[in-house]
Amino acid sequence: MKKLDWYIVKKFVGTFVFAIMLFAVVACVIDYSEKVDDFAQHKPPLMAVLNYFKNFIPGILALLFPLFIFIATIFFTSKMAYRSEIIAILASGTSFQRFLRPYVIGGGFLCLISLFANHFVVPHATRQRNAFEDKYVHLATIVSDQNIHLRLSKELFVFMQRYDYTTNTGTKFTAEKIDGTQLKEKLSADHVSYDSLRNVWKLYDVTIRKMNGVNEDMQFIREMEQQYAFTPKDLDEDDAIKEALTTPELNTYIAREKLRGRETLNIYYVERDRRTAQPFAGFILTMIGACIASRKVRGGSGLHLALGIVISAVYIMSGQFSTTFSTKAGLNPTVAAWIPNILFGTLAFYLFRKQIK
Repeated sequence: MKKLDWYIVKKFVGTFVFAIMLFAVVACVIDYSEKVDDFAQHKPPLMAVLNYFKNFIPGILALLFPLFIFIATIFFTSKMAYRSEIIAILASGTSFQRFLRPYVIGGGFLCLISLFANHFVVPHATRQRNAFEDKYVHLATIVSDQNIHLRLSKELFVFMQRYDYTTNTGTKFTAEKIDGTQLKEKLSADHVSYDSLRNVWKLYDVTIRKMNGVNEDMQFIREMEQQYAFTPKDLDEDDAIKEALTTPELNTYIAREKLRGRETLNIYYVERDRRTAQPFAGFILTMIGACIASRKVRGGSGLHLALGIVISAVYIMSGQFSTTFSTKAGLNPTVAAWIPNILFGTLAFYLFRKQIK
């Protein structure tokens, strides 16, 4: 690391931090203006509100982290080119490959930060933010969806017509044990309730039918307790839960849902792979920005920034298209997560080869 390297790295990181913090302040102001009525109605404590915004910032910044790296690269590199600093650097005998070294170091450093944040910091912050919103912003869930089906193991399937969270009661509960295509046992209960202290389900007006070939045994029980591998909270989960799970927790969740026979898991696979692919996008966009903005053009910084915004928009759209194809059309989730990086990595290599010529 020479003085020139430190000079570029400081400009790189400094511009990035200034841009992303400015965006964080603007995002917090906009979010506060949208939720001010909810805050006035529910009157959350001041410390809870401050903690909410502390947890709000990582999620919103992680969403656009690579793009701010890109914009920061273009902005300060374009300024250097406009002041003929890059011409002087290259005229001194420094190769373009050597000139890119501080960009590689700065981009790699920010890539590692984003990688760690995506897998651990952002999900933890999102979980706390969701807890605040559930308490002070969103309306409390009263009943679950209708006709809930869960697969708890390879042989055990459960059904519930609906679950009322205010009375802690579920209706029309059924648990079936199926071996291959043969129904071995069917348990039906008129209604159920969950004991959260003992982690057991209480079943009322139970009918148990056991099949043994052509023979069938039937048993009626007024009240009984049974342990099942799910809780009332599992009945109200939506796809947004993926953002609040760290990567190890997300892997555990995927394994559980896969065991239950859930078929729509691509959205979770894409989320897991995106957490790794997105930080590398920041590194790739750094190389693209350095190659584009290092040339002094008549349009100056304005032209470079306009081109950067267009490329950023294309990157976002390519990510959305690939995610949609994966969740709706069955495209491999790993391929979907990495398609934008493959496309823009190819563009970065082309621009680099063009520059060194």
